[in-house]
Amino acid sequence: MKNTISILLTLAVALLSLSVAAQQKKWSLKECVEYALKNNIQIKLTDLDVQTAAVSTSDARMAFFPTVNAQGSHSWNIGLNQNITTGLLQNQTTQFTSVGANVGFDIYNGLQNQNRFSRARLAAVAAQYQLTKMKEDVALNVANAYLQILFNKENLKVQEQQLAYDQQQLTRTQQLVDAGNVPKGDLLDVQATVATDNQNKIAAQNTLLISKLSLAQMMQLEDFQDFDTDDSDYPTDETGVLLRNAAEIYDKAKEQRTEIKVAQANVAVAEKDVKIAKGAYQPSLQGFYSFTTRAAYSDRIIGYGPNLENPTTVVGYVDGTNQAVLQNNFAPILGRREPILDQFDQNKGHSFGLSINVPIFNGFSARNGVERAKIALDRTKITLQQQELDLEQNVYKAYTDAQGAWNTYEAAKATVAAREGAMNYARERYNVGLINVFDFNQTQTLFVNAQSELLRSKYDFIFKVKILEFYFGIPISQITEKK
Repeated sequence: MKNTISILLTLAVALLSLSVAAQQKKWSLKECVEYALKNNIQIKLTDLDVQTAAVSTSDARMAFFPTVNAQGSHSWNIGLNQNITTGLLQNQTTQFTSVGANVGFDIYNGLQNQNRFSRARLAAVAAQYQLTKMKEDVALNVANAYLQILFNKENLKVQEQQLAYDQQQLTRTQQLVDAGNVPKGDLLDVQATVATDNQNKIAAQNTLLISKLSLAQMMQLEDFQDFDTDDSDYPTDETGVLLRNAAEIYDKAKEQRTEIKVAQANVAVAEKDVKIAKGAYQPSLQGFYSFTTRAAYSDRIIGYGPNLENPTTVVGYVDGTNQAVLQNNFAPILGRREPILDQFDQNKGHSFGLSINVPIFNGFSARNGVERAKIALDRTKITLQQQELDLEQNVYKAYTDAQGAWNTYEAAKATVAAREGAMNYARERYNVGLINVFDFNQTQTLFVNAQSELLRSKYDFIFKVKILEFYFGIPISQITEKK
């Protein structure tokens, strides 16, 4: 009993430790991306499309094999039927069994099977590319949401720092009012500023919570109440990808981007559809083989003997004497049916041959099918061109946005430095009574706004650089943390 209690206590402590560890877990960007790729519903649905394409490929491969079918039947005939033994009509119940097998195989059908198999393999490749594209989109969205959380965390720190500054200022102003150095109105202004700071802090906390919930739901995280990201900082140095020109990045993206590969695969699939449709113009040749046999459950004739009920039959008369000429009547002697397997062996039959189908006129269905396939091919080619144009526009836009974000971030850093100097100078002037509390609060507010803008421009730059690197082929999760 003591051992049992000890084991239960150990398990309880272990579970409690696991629970605490789970609550304290800090998710990195790489962990968030990897978890989302495994659990995102859209990715799971797209993966089902990949599995469906694999099944279609198996169907196309199996079309090269012959078709083999077996059939069998057993019937009962009840009522007035011809007795197959005597040839007479009589009320009876008869049974029959028949079995057979058929084999059919294509010899030539306009190479449609070969083209369908090639098409299925291309469609499987396109489905795999589509899955990769979905994973890339999910990873990009996760990275954006993750960086938004980091921004909201930093913004909350700014609001808390502002609140701490103003609370210190409130204490200082209270002392000045008590000493009669400043009017009581200044104290009221500072109290109102502290109340506003509290509101801003609460709003920042709510925004951070919402952003965490948004990422957790995007990841399909079941237990998201205690979800949190790590507090690692990320570099904002000018990235090497900006040292390349936009044309070079576009050329690299055109070779690697999944949406281009999807469009190219769709063109290849459409080309196979045209070949499949043209195959309907050509004759088709099939071979076939059939085997059948049967068995009956009626009695069989095993011999003949005198007909005791009607022994003789008058067949004529002798001329002159008119004496009847008699003939002995015989009746069949019935025995048990032959064994079923023996009947199957005796009644078996085979048939085989070739069947050719030459299309002459079928309501232009073959021609219209080819035309529809050609139109679909043209559509995929235009889609490929559009994808290339969209990619070029996106790359050049991303390149311009990243450069602009870098310049904005550099300007924001200079602004913060200037606003911090102005605030420190204003604090010194306020402490000696050269400016009022309203002017000081204005200067301090401008400093806080500059800090917020610096944070916004920082994470905006990080994300836009990630988009540019994404086009250059660098995975989303590869953001190096500062150590």
